[in-house]
Amino acid sequence: MKLRNTVIATTLALVAGFSSMAQAAEYKIDTKGAHSFIQFKIQHLGYSWLLGRFNKFEGDFSYDQNEQANSKISVTIDTSSVDSNHELRDKHLRSDDFLDVDKFAQATFVSTSFEPSNDGKAKLAGQFTLHGVTKSIVIDVNKIGEGKDPWGGYRVGFEGSTLLKLTDYNIMKNLGPKSQEVELYFSFEGIKKK
Repeated sequence: MKLRNTVIATTLALVAGFSSMAQAAEYKIDTKGAHSFIQFKIQHLGYSWLLGRFNKFEGDFSYDQNEQANSKISVTIDTSSVDSNHELRDKHLRSDDFLDVDKFAQATFVSTSFEPSNDGKAKLAGQFTLHGVTKSIVIDVNKIGEGKDPWGGYRVGFEGSTLLKLTDYNIMKNLGPKSQEVELYFSFEGIKKK
């Protein structure tokens, strides 16, 4: 009887442990509703800012408020969807001077760690692949909020940004000393999967 009780107690403890591990909810990044964005900003000649975005991307992430360090994300960007609101410039950005989209049709980010702080902010580390080069980057993340939506679903949203040096990704076009880095900004709203 004692052995049986021990087995039952151990089984219950394991089930409870697996349940707590499984609490992280899975989310799909909401691109169909246009509630998510990937944008970039780079100086133009040191006189102004050039702003743009990628119109096509997709991704998933997992997040649990109680176990934030277990959060993870994976995103794939269609590089040919680059949009700077200027057709000729976008054609140039797609060329082998910059993104070379015929050769490198996708950019990807896969997280490796998520380090939250107490103020809703976090450091998201991962592997970013652009122009055929993969580098470790860190993104400063800020949680916007979470809760039920009007359609019976559940959502959570984040924003984040990081600086990328173009030459680190073998983009060697010389745009001048003020235009060596590009700021990548994202705002993601995730819909909890059923």
